Amino acid sequence: MSAPLLELRDATVIKDGRPVLDRLSLSIHEGEHTAILGPNGAGKSVFVGLLTHHERAVPHDDGTPAVRVLGETRWDVSSLRRQLGIVSHALHQRFVGGNSEGYMTARTAVVSAFLASYGILRYGAVTADMHTRTDAALARVGALHLADRQLHEMSGGEARRVMLARVIVTEPRVLVLDEPTSGLDLAARHEFMELVRGVARSGTTLLLVTHHTEEIVPEIGRVLLLKDGRVLQDGATREVLTPGPLGALFDVPVAVDRVGDYLYARPAAG
Repeated sequence: MSAPLLELRDATVIKDGRPVLDRLSLSIHEGEHTAILGPNGAGKSVFVGLLTHHERAVPHDDGTPAVRVLGETRWDVSSLRRQLGIVSHALHQRFVGGNSEGYMTARTAVVSAFLASYGILRYGAVTADMHTRTDAALARVGALHLADRQLHEMSGGEARRVMLARVIVTEPRVLVLDEPTSGLDLAARHEFMELVRGVARSGTTLLLVTHHTEEIVPEIGRVLLLKDGRVLQDGATREVLTPGPLGALFDVPVAVDRVGDYLYARPAAG
């Protein structure tokens, strides 16, 4: 078997004197679509920070690395952004959250991904091929008609489509979705996750980090439950997304309903 795309070995992150990730071990291989599911405070954001090198794990005593991303322990962050694509509410807010970056077109937001910048285009650096690939990425997420509109003029669902186009335009090896539908209404959430399904089927490895079971698209075959910085359970989706494990994760009795291709967890009636 080839080396894992993402690998954590006994990764521990300490904040304010306590472990927010506690000896977390995880390996994800090419094509192994995986979800990290946990309540608020479980350590999910710190986990994503480890992948992007914004967080650092405690060094092992023997000098072995705790984290490898795409087979490497050290990355130039701009290079990493092109191979580890991340869609998050924070990315959405950076572009659309009322600051000056919101005053740019969808096309500018997407093409700037080639330069690992946030809408800043260096004169002469953008090629015709980049523009062609930008329009193709916008078309792929059903947003080509938005190419010349400014981000702050769009609905939340439209802007999130543009963020997805920005991430996939560089053809990353892994698509990381960090609470990807936060702030979207019911219809926009469903439409966005259906787009994600298409990306997963195209061959890009999918890693979803969430506290919503309904974001776990059918293409995801593995779910890891994260609680208090530790792995509570790790296994096949059909075995993990059941009342017993989910009840232990959220500390309430849980019922699980299937609606179409999706599973919805809810508190069980007392």
